[in-house]
Amino acid sequence: MGDSLRILLVDDEADLARLLTQYLERQGYSIEVSPDAEDALVRFDETPDAWDLVLTDLSLPGARGDEMLRRMLQKRPGLRAIVSSGYPFSLESLPMESPRQIEFLQKPYLPKMLLDTLGKMLKRS
Repeated sequence: MGDSLRILLVDDEADLARLLTQYLERQGYSIEVSPDAEDALVRFDETPDAWDLVLTDLSLPGARGDEMLRRMLQKRPGLRAIVSSGYPFSLESLPMESPRQIEFLQKPYLPKMLLDTLGKMLKRS
């Protein structure tokens, strides 16, 4: 299903990141995990075109997920992303070519909800 699409998963909750990685890899996605925004930006800056999608928590150590995405979008404006958080969030705070390239997923969510959101986003491309 995932056709080896590359996802950069940014979450400081190691157990959640491990569960999401296992689930998404079983669906055919290739996942690389970053524990914080700084690490994710280093990986992204090395090869910005290597990522099909960024899946990030909003609350991260060091920098917020939305600030990290702003920096990524400056480098690659068409980047697709899913932002997740237990707190309310407005996508209007992010610069983007199209509001359809970024989705918000309220925590807690079921793995199927994430898979449905991924599928919906990938059909748009």
